[in-house]
This record gives sequence, structure tokens and C-alpha cells, in this order.
Amino acid sequence: MKTITIQGLAAPVSQLIMGTDFFRLNNPDEVSDIMDKYLAIGGNTLDTGFIYCGGESEQAIGKWLDENNKHGEINVLTKGAHHDANGPRVNATAIRSDLMISLERLHTDYVALYALHRDDPEVPVGPILEALNEHIEAGRIGAIGASNWSHERLQAAAEYASQHGIIGFSFSSPNLSLAKANEPFWMNCVSIDAEGLKWYEEHQLPLLSWSAQARGFFSGRFTPENRDNADLVRVFYSDENWERLRRAEELAKKKGLSAIQIALAYVLNQPFPTCALIGPRSEEEMRSCQQGAELELTATEMAWLDLSEK
Repeated sequence: MKTITIQGLAAPVSQLIMGTDFFRLNNPDEVSDIMDKYLAIGGNTLDTGFIYCGGESEQAIGKWLDENNKHGEINVLTKGAHHDANGPRVNATAIRSDLMISLERLHTDYVALYALHRDDPEVPVGPILEALNEHIEAGRIGAIGASNWSHERLQAAAEYASQHGIIGFSFSSPNLSLAKANEPFWMNCVSIDAEGLKWYEEHQLPLLSWSAQARGFFSGRFTPENRDNADLVRVFYSDENWERLRRAEELAKKKGLSAIQIALAYVLNQPFPTCALIGPRSEEEMRSCQQGAELELTATEMAWLDLSEK
């Protein structure tokens, strides 16, 4: 599997990152089976978060790492400082609390990748980066990143880090997919638009995309008339996205693949480093992801898929 390099990590990161929001303590056989399949295609990085499954995702990962002696071989990306019922909590206290609990759940004293799960634009970037740098210096974190931060805030963070001689964000994890979001999936989530794509290309910041395959929009299960999935209707139903789907199907037919594999390839063929967070639950789905990740698209094909060319 192809990999990318993230500043702060000695090990590369596989372009397909395994999502673990279904990893729980009561399904160890499924976790083990999926991990065997993921490792078999060359994957080496897991995505989790402090809030996933009420903490069970991190606990299940820690248990699996212990039982398979994989600490140090697998990159773990976890996230913290998510908002709660009282509102934003992107601050040094919340970061420390969430990180220390995450490390305990993961049965480790170090996590390769740590991201802030949400942003709070009311908080200056300086204190946030300073707090994260303390944990890098303490050896608890390899690389820091931001999930669901706008490119404007990422730019401000990069400028602060440069001006103050500290470590800035080495990666970002918003939504990027061939289907463009009409509105956020959840409050304060960020999906990349054309302006954002230009910024990432200019700055070459690695982007780890969640919902890279648009939550099944390209699976063939949905049509403009099928409005059973309210969230998918709200976020992805648009004339432009139906045309993107049509083009993905046309290109897939030429290449002997499926539209959803074309959609995955679109994310992984950007002119800047990218990874895709995936969530396959079967051998067939895992192999589909592998085949999509192996596909190389030309710049002309990318522009045509995204409606930049007729």
C-alpha cells in the first residue's frame, strides 16, 4: 500500500487508515478479524477518538495491541477536546485530561498522531499549540494535527508556530470527497471546498479525510428519488453531485471498477499528501478499498470527475 510521510513520525502512514468507531470490548472476534484483513492489505494506521463508543474504541485497540504485541508497529491516531453539552472545550486542561485518559485506555504512554477533534475559533491558536507542544516535549505525542479546522485557522496556526519556533500541525483531518457537502454532517464539521483544495495544494499539508467515500453516496444504493436516508439527502443530494456520480460510474465502467472505488481514488490522487479513513466490515469491502487505493487517476480525469472540465 502507498504511504505518506508526516512530520514528527519516523514511520510512514498508510494511505488507507482503518476507522474503529465499531471497535468495542464485546466484539473482540470481529475486531481481530478486521485487523487481520487490514494488515493483509498493508495498512498500518488506526483512527479513533476519545468519544468513540464511549471510550470503548480506544480500549478495544489497546487490548488488541497487547494481545498481538503490536505496540510500536501500528500508528494510532486519536482525537480529543471534543465539545460537550456545555459547549467548546478546546483548551489546555481538556487536552491534557482527554490525552491522559486516551493513553491509559490504549495501554501506552505514547500515541503517534494526536488531533483536536473540533475547533473553537474564539480561542487564539497560540495557547492551543503551546499546550500541545508540552505533550510532544514530554514524549506523549509524535505528531499533532487538527480535525475539522478551517484552512484559515490552519494558516493562522502555521504562522504562529513559525513565528514562535514551536511545532505546528503536521496533518489535518477534515472531510474531503468527490461529492461536495451542501452543509456540515455535524455541528462544526469541515468539508473541503475548491478554495480549501487550493490551500492544501499550496501548503502540502497532509490531509486525512473522514467520509472519503461520502457515506455510501457512490455505492449505487441511492438515487434522486430515494430519500430514505435523511442525512445523505441533507448533505449530498444536489444536481452537481448526481453528475459527479454519473461521471464516476462512466469512468468506473471503462476501468473495470466501481463508482465507489473511483470516489476513493479521487481522494487519494490529490496534488498533495492524502489518506482516507475507511470502515470496511468484510473481506469484499476491504479488497474494494485496496483496489480503489491502487488506482492512479490523471489530472484530466480528476478535473472531469469534479466537473472542472466538460
